[in-house]
Amino acid sequence: MISIKINNIEFYVKRNISVLEACRYIGIFIPRFCYHEKLSIAGNCRMCLVDNGIKLVSSCTAVVEDNPQIFTDTPMVKKARENVIESLLLNHPLDCPICDQGGECDLQDQTKLFGSDYSRFFMSKRGVEDKECGPLIKTIMTRCIHCTRCVRYGTEVAGVDYFGTLNRGGSTEIGNFIPKLFDSEISGNVIDLCPVGALTSKPYAFKARPWELRITESIDLSDSLGSNTYLNYKETEIIRVLPKSNININENWISDKARFSYDALKNQRLQHPLSKNQDDATELTWSNILKLVMGSIDNSTITFAIDNDLDFTSINLLKHLQRKYPNTVKLRSIVQSGNFENFNTNIFDLNLKELNSDINTCFVLSSNIRLESAIINSRLRSKYLNETFNLVSFGLKSKNNIPSKIVNLNVNNILNLFEGKSSIFSKLLINNKNPLFILGESLKQRINNLENIKQVIKNYAPTALILFIEEKSNSKGLSLTGDVLPLSTVDLENSSNLFCVNLQDNYKTRSILNQYKGQVI
Repeated sequence: MISIKINNIEFYVKRNISVLEACRYIGIFIPRFCYHEKLSIAGNCRMCLVDNGIKLVSSCTAVVEDNPQIFTDTPMVKKARENVIESLLLNHPLDCPICDQGGECDLQDQTKLFGSDYSRFFMSKRGVEDKECGPLIKTIMTRCIHCTRCVRYGTEVAGVDYFGTLNRGGSTEIGNFIPKLFDSEISGNVIDLCPVGALTSKPYAFKARPWELRITESIDLSDSLGSNTYLNYKETEIIRVLPKSNININENWISDKARFSYDALKNQRLQHPLSKNQDDATELTWSNILKLVMGSIDNSTITFAIDNDLDFTSINLLKHLQRKYPNTVKLRSIVQSGNFENFNTNIFDLNLKELNSDINTCFVLSSNIRLESAIINSRLRSKYLNETFNLVSFGLKSKNNIPSKIVNLNVNNILNLFEGKSSIFSKLLINNKNPLFILGESLKQRINNLENIKQVIKNYAPTALILFIEEKSNSKGLSLTGDVLPLSTVDLENSSNLFCVNLQDNYKTRSILNQYKGQVI
């Protein structure tokens, strides 16, 4: 710890941190635009200027050890902030009433707190051409204040060198040298990073104002990571999804699937239950379905086909119904399932904060982590940029933004790895104190018992951390309810009625419907 005086009050803070971070820990607010705790330091907005007794310095770049005395509210500091705000507004359009960022804009808030009540600028404002980023991000680059958050995010986190700084001086603008799309599975996070309305959400454009929305905490269901989110809804309709910061899981980011897939709750969705017999489908009411279920329980055999996207409460209710009528009610899953309560490789059993420890080697078995779990991939990429990190992938070659060594997935290659017969990869395994193993969903389809794989890894590397990336959002919930057998041809032949609960329209579902000749609901 080191002593520092801030506004003539002595505090003890950590060494080797910036003045801005020290003030943030203490509880003193310092305005900023370019600084973000998950990105590198740029120091180009100059909004965070403080007085060290000698001159004004930017608090995001100033180190505590070199500035033992700091003043954050002197007249000179206030005047400097006022001048910075005035310079940022020289070319900024005054379109707050029609801007989607209005009401939650950093520039708007800080202009109110630190800006002047008049402007000395009477010349024409500069205009900048908008950029085409794709169907998710809307750009109005005239509003850009050149904080470069989007530039640093693309390079350091997303692994896509999309945005860059063009020209210099008064002609500076943010854009791309070659017109292309923002090709990243976590591109939507630049919407949250942008402190003004230069980058906003296209699906959210002109739909609502922040003060009209209500907020509910939720969990992302697009993958098995369980990212923390905020749901913004207006009346009965979800308007947008925002990330909730959780350093142990998703930090400040969410994937584009989590951010933009909320429209699936409204579009291309069955509004009413349907009964399908041969080629005809008729609409049913919920009262008719309940009567049909109760009538079938007493007279015939019925099968409930479920997917591991079904919520835990519904699965439990169906299990309760199966226990009450064991001879007539069958609960079957259209995917391979099982009881993996002792298989401690779920994402919640491995604190992702451990990825920041001394892990420097990762072995990926049959998984494309960039698509299956984009947030984990971004954390591994951060390790690759900040320290020595090796990634070895057993499986098909995929387009990843982390340099990796690809090895064909077969039993011999895996055994050679653990037995020390692989000249390159076995050395990585032996020299690493805590190697990380990531197992993909397709590996479970190849191997009947994943517990054996876990045991082999633990035998050769007792300190290894094992992470199982599941394809569906509630695979763990399905396994915790007990052993749910997969749906078989025998079940289809012996069931009088087949009830499909929350199944998605895919190849596997259609093949089931084509095999079954009776009534499907």
